[in-house]
Amino acid sequence: MKFGGTSVANGTNMRHVASIVSENHKNGFKVVVVTSALAGVTDWLLEAAEQAKNRSESYVQEFKEKLLSRHSEVISAAIEKRSIKAEVSQTIKSTMNELEKVLVGINYLGELTPKSKDYVLSFGERLSAPILWGTMRDLGLEAKWLTGKDAGIVTDSNFGEANPLMNVTAHQVRERLQPIIERGIIPVVTGYIAATQEGTVTTLGRGGSDYTATILGVALSADEVWIWTDVDGIMTADPKIIPTARMLPELSYQEAAEMAIFGAKAMHPRALEPAMKENIPVRIRNVFNPSNPGTLISSTTTARSTDVVKAVALIKDVALINISGAGMVGAPGSYAKVFDVLGKNGINVMMVSVAVSAASISLIVRRSLMARAVSTLEIALLGKMVSQVSAEDDICVIAVMGANMQGTLGVASRIFTAVAKSGINIRMIAQGSSELNISFVVKEKDGEQVVRAIHDEFKLHRAWQ
Repeated sequence: MKFGGTSVANGTNMRHVASIVSENHKNGFKVVVVTSALAGVTDWLLEAAEQAKNRSESYVQEFKEKLLSRHSEVISAAIEKRSIKAEVSQTIKSTMNELEKVLVGINYLGELTPKSKDYVLSFGERLSAPILWGTMRDLGLEAKWLTGKDAGIVTDSNFGEANPLMNVTAHQVRERLQPIIERGIIPVVTGYIAATQEGTVTTLGRGGSDYTATILGVALSADEVWIWTDVDGIMTADPKIIPTARMLPELSYQEAAEMAIFGAKAMHPRALEPAMKENIPVRIRNVFNPSNPGTLISSTTTARSTDVVKAVALIKDVALINISGAGMVGAPGSYAKVFDVLGKNGINVMMVSVAVSAASISLIVRRSLMARAVSTLEIALLGKMVSQVSAEDDICVIAVMGANMQGTLGVASRIFTAVAKSGINIRMIAQGSSELNISFVVKEKDGEQVVRAIHDEFKLHRAWQ
């Protein structure tokens, strides 16, 4: 069971989470718990790490007091027994002192490396896990808290988005957690955190607590991995746009991966990789509505063949970059040069569309990176093989997804006819070879209307009734 930051945002929520664990434990389930940092704390730590290298040492002390106060409030509300409360409070204070030393070191050096940033960010989960551990004990459960490093998760040294070394990780996790579980003790493991083979702390990337859960699930051959969040499951569309949107009871791994990449709430994109490889089902559940079974993600689904499209997503905060030039025509490696320039400047390309003439290429990037992308492309390529680089920031991406789209005739026609009937122009189109996803670009002001048109065309509000 993995619980996200909203699930453990305050003392009341923390106690509710502990009661969910308790109920499932009493029902005979062998449970391993993974917890995120308290909601917002990882952002606090990231800002503190950046500020520490430029601000005075007094800033570090002020931040420490702010963070201690937040966690002390949670402890007071979540734990009733004085002895347990005192024990957890002491653990938190000791961890805070360690964090203070790290931030002071960054302050003295005036430098924040990827390695030290990972170390700072690891403190969010290291502060929340002991509180959940104490809360569970307060409810009468036997529990033991561990960092991801202590649990045996080993990664490479790609700080900020480390990759697990699954063979050694599986061996160590079984060796360290299985005896605890067999004694009836519930492990409470920090999400997001791991370590290199040398013991240096790493992180699995933002949202990596999901990844921790599936890594542990695979290593322990779990029956299911439950991702507890603040939504009932994965929806056919954003309920804020489509009030009649429905929860999807089932998805294939491939569908869920596509939807996660395009922003479907409740799942980290990389988290599905280990579960998919070992065929471990993943279930998305609502911590505030535990009676709802949620969305089951597995290798097989019972979807009807008529359910061609499963969901439609709207991705905002993106920009369209158009690159053109006669010098690109027939020039080997011209597209590679474009991607090389962007990659070296830390700009990820989300979507690509090219003309068969090879005279132009269109890219989608995050809107916050648009200006940097345009300037770096102009500096590196303008006047050489490229004659023009232009950008549009008033656009959005519409992604239409479903496994049954593969090999089904007329899906694209229905999508684009629905858009045309709404009087909306499409700026760019892309479809991968898997045929699980058709993505296209429209003006941002038209985005919600397009989502509604496609949702209605495929009757997604009735798909699972």
